[in-house]
Amino acid sequence: MHFMFEVWYARAFAGTWSHRNGNFSSKFPVFQKSSGNIVFELTSSLTDIRGVHYVQGEVVLRDGVYISDGDLQMKMEGVYVWPFRQLRMVLSSAVDSEMNRGEVFIRSSPYHLVAQDTPRNYHRSKRKTSRIMEMGKMCKIQLVTQVSPRVPDYKREFAKGEHERQFCEMRGLVEGPSMHEDQGECFSPLVVNATSVNVELYYNKAVNYTLMVTFISFLQVLFLIRQMEHSNTQSGAAKVSLMMIGQQAIMDAYLCLLHLTAGILVGRGSYTITAWKRREEINQEESLFNTFATAAFFKFVVFSIFEMRYLLAIWKSRRPVSSGEGWETMRRELSVLYSRFYGFLLSGILIIYELHSMLRYILFLFYSFWIPQIVANVVRDSRKPLHPHYIVGITLTRLAIPLYAFACPNNFMRIEPNLGWCLGLTTFLGAQAAILLLQHFCGARCFIPRQLLPEKYSYFRRVIRANEHIERGEECTPIDCVICMAAVDVSQRCNDCMVTPCDHFFHTGCLQRWMDIKMECPTCRRPLPPM
Repeated sequence: MHFMFEVWYARAFAGTWSHRNGNFSSKFPVFQKSSGNIVFELTSSLTDIRGVHYVQGEVVLRDGVYISDGDLQMKMEGVYVWPFRQLRMVLSSAVDSEMNRGEVFIRSSPYHLVAQDTPRNYHRSKRKTSRIMEMGKMCKIQLVTQVSPRVPDYKREFAKGEHERQFCEMRGLVEGPSMHEDQGECFSPLVVNATSVNVELYYNKAVNYTLMVTFISFLQVLFLIRQMEHSNTQSGAAKVSLMMIGQQAIMDAYLCLLHLTAGILVGRGSYTITAWKRREEINQEESLFNTFATAAFFKFVVFSIFEMRYLLAIWKSRRPVSSGEGWETMRRELSVLYSRFYGFLLSGILIIYELHSMLRYILFLFYSFWIPQIVANVVRDSRKPLHPHYIVGITLTRLAIPLYAFACPNNFMRIEPNLGWCLGLTTFLGAQAAILLLQHFCGARCFIPRQLLPEKYSYFRRVIRANEHIERGEECTPIDCVICMAAVDVSQRCNDCMVTPCDHFFHTGCLQRWMDIKMECPTCRRPLPPM
């Protein structure tokens, strides 16, 4: 079976490189590490010689997983001889205009590119010399690989019966000629192992991912609106943890920046050479950028409009006195709130950049956003601060993106699945949600032993004393509830009567409904302890 360069006009390969036999002796050392990533971007065209295709493209050798100053990007051109399935390329640091000159001659006689005599002499007049350009002048770096069709098992369903979707494997060497004995080799030989990237399938996966992100962002907006309606009073908003909402807002801000950056990188030709794009590829890249931009826009709406608005509502509910002191005081405190939020946002970016190798552990820290609310419930003994739909919905939607990235074997990010880590993250976040639901239905301190709980104020303390007065035959003056303006029967031993620390009596239902709105006494406006 012939290799599919005949139907290929553009293809990308991605894989790894490593030093051959650990040899680092070269005239031009480039990398600090012994292995890294490599990306080929190739286009081919027919020549006048049967069975020979002219190939040109670019190669990027990365010193490690992440892009760094040690990356080496070079142009290359050569031939592919399909009867032998062999690809022979010459690497150079020349610019496009120098690389493509004489293309008519190359199409008719391309073998000079891989001959063993003197390489092509590129004239660079008045150009600033660099280490890579000097290496390109003195070294004839060659790529010699065998390319064979291969269909991975987990991708067989996508590739079966379609030649354009057939995956190919490239194995070979990148090496330079030997120099004098005292100088060593010109370029340390690198062993290359790469697999072709199906650009069309890659784009489809990326589009499906952005649709998923857009959908879960829409669901998060609905759940957040439901929660804001649940805590639309001053007392209800004060029960919600400011840190919990702020941490989720920071996560959505990072996701907005991440998807916008990914749209620029992925949608602007991360696997396709710009000089040789077809019209449909350009349109495809523009649509991919638009889908990533849409996902980033929805994340921007979530954190900048809804979550920031909720943060302001929580902050205002905890400072009712400051909101009445004038605009200057409120503006000063709002500046402190915004400066803290964006300070945490920028410092988090620096921390993630410096500790990118520990990204999975940092994600555990981000996904502990329910813990501040759990602690606040225990400390304040809050009654139902969060709606159950909000707890369950946000927990499930927050897990969607990390589970796709680290659990889906066919994700477009080309990240190796790690089921153990995904199971740990799901268990960690699920345990937090379970505790919140337990606090909602059974009480904020239901799982804490009584011996460890602080002494709690009892709103039924005066009822017992009033009944004692009645049993002794003493008269008790009638008391009216200032909420409903009806008399309070303090002679009953049931829970129909409650008394505040400031010795004011109310009906149980009346005071509970009042405390859901304001945590202050209806008569004297003093703060009330939690029930």
